[in-house]
Amino acid sequence: MGTVVMKIKLMPESPETDLKKIEENVRKVIDGFGVKLHELEKQAIAFGLIALIITVVWPEEKDPDLLENALRSITDVQSVEITDVRRLL
Repeated sequence: MGTVVMKIKLMPESPETDLKKIEENVRKVIDGFGVKLHELEKQAIAFGLIALIITVVWPEEKDPDLLENALRSITDVQSVEITDVRRLL
């Protein structure tokens, strides 16, 4: 099986949410799966709300819903959405 790159958008509960704390928890969750966090960036949405966009390298044979559900369980994360999946050659 191959490897995919996934972009995942995490929306915090509010503009006052501590993004550094969410970032730390995201890194812990990803490390727990033994996969590589390729990139973590912030994207301004509206009214001071900032989303975290993470890019991970994920084994194709693993169900991406496992990671999505684990990220969704992080405190102060309102929603998690896989926005892009591409297969690495």
